[in-house]
Amino acid sequence: MPPQAPVETTTRLRPVPAYEPPSPYDAPSRPPAASGRKRRPGVTAAAVVCVVLGLGLLAGAATGSWLTGDSAAGPARPAGYGEARTLWHSVPVDRLFPPTLKGDGAGPGGADRVWTRIAVAPDGPCAGALDPLLVKTLQPVGCLRVLRATYTDATSSHVTTVGMVFTEAEPDAMRALNTRFAESGLQERADLMPRTLPAPGTVAAGFGDRQRASWWVRVLTDVPVVVYSVSGFADARPVTDPQPADEAMAAGQTTAPAQSGLGHEAKGITDRIERGLRKTVATATKDPQ
Repeated sequence: MPPQAPVETTTRLRPVPAYEPPSPYDAPSRPPAASGRKRRPGVTAAAVVCVVLGLGLLAGAATGSWLTGDSAAGPARPAGYGEARTLWHSVPVDRLFPPTLKGDGAGPGGADRVWTRIAVAPDGPCAGALDPLLVKTLQPVGCLRVLRATYTDATSSHVTTVGMVFTEAEPDAMRALNTRFAESGLQERADLMPRTLPAPGTVAAGFGDRQRASWWVRVLTDVPVVVYSVSGFADARPVTDPQPADEAMAAGQTTAPAQSGLGHEAKGITDRIERGLRKTVATATKDPQ
């Protein structure tokens, strides 16, 4: 990002010049006259102690910064962060999207869930896999690849597409995007809803944009990945009132996504894929492939 031009601070009448520290060459050529009052030994000793303590604190802070290798003394890069960026082409698909996911207590009222994978898409770019507005929203972190899979529940009545967006960003950029999603409510915007992955010849054959019922998006900060999911009905019925998962899971909701538990489907599957990703990162860090 190019440096911004300095901004001139002005008053109502005339500009206020920027502060410049005085040069040592501007010091008076002769020492100032004595005030005529003798300095007490106790005051002098206290001043010396303060100077020594201050220098010690500064030295300690500098030493801590050198030891961490970060001159700004900012948060350290999470373990396995770099390794996570390459998992999309170095880890078997079954480790990223297991054939079966168990969702103990993941359903409405704490009911158990089991999901079966019915489709996996080849890795690809963000364009086409995600809505254009969502692609634009993720631009600050840079999209490397998108991985997607579609699951169905044990009754084959619900279908859910889950995806992972691997980014080019460092931790500070991921934290900034996470904060933006939280503070701007981007998680709840229907125009940022992820796209589905239909699967011809399966119960997800008719799972398109109009069938999206609930969704969940989570920006991770310990790995450069955005995890998302979108759920709907397996009978391809269109949904006119889609809801974000946290809203659909709230008590008292009477919408079709809420009463059918599709919010729980979206969030539950995302949670399991996210946990599996972290476990895979930990394994790759201990035993690089």
